[in-house]
Amino acid sequence: MESVKFFQAISRHGDNRLDEKDKQIIKILKDDGRAGYGDIGVKVGLSEGAVRKRIKILSEAGIIRKFTVKIAVAEGAQAITLLATNPSYPTQEVSKRIQAIPNVETIYEVTGEYDIVAVISGMNVAEVNECIEKIRRVEGIMKTNTMIVLRSW
Repeated sequence: MESVKFFQAISRHGDNRLDEKDKQIIKILKDDGRAGYGDIGVKVGLSEGAVRKRIKILSEAGIIRKFTVKIAVAEGAQAITLLATNPSYPTQEVSKRIQAIPNVETIYEVTGEYDIVAVISGMNVAEVNECIEKIRRVEGIMKTNTMIVLRSW
């Protein structure tokens, strides 16, 4: 029912895609998750109320899944961990367990030698390492390969 509501709400001229205003709003929020509705409205040419309504619809539909704080690598530490799972454990269940661990920023289920990619961030390398150790203890994880991010653009 939520997806029907979403597509009815964002449908423009009979198609079910995001329009340019929706895409602009998403881009602004990706660049600055703390942008105010009024500021976004000025940038995209909509009222504050219209922006608030669109963000609510995008959130309810799962297009916008979460608002977060991203720490600059210079101010903290970040790592990318590749995870291979035991085939007898559903990858989706393992991913959910990993997502619940503090400092796990993003989870991707991928193809190839590894099944899951976890992006981890923390205030320092020790905090990131603690998160990696927790991930390694998740039931269903067979192998990990971690890369510490040195610089991001």
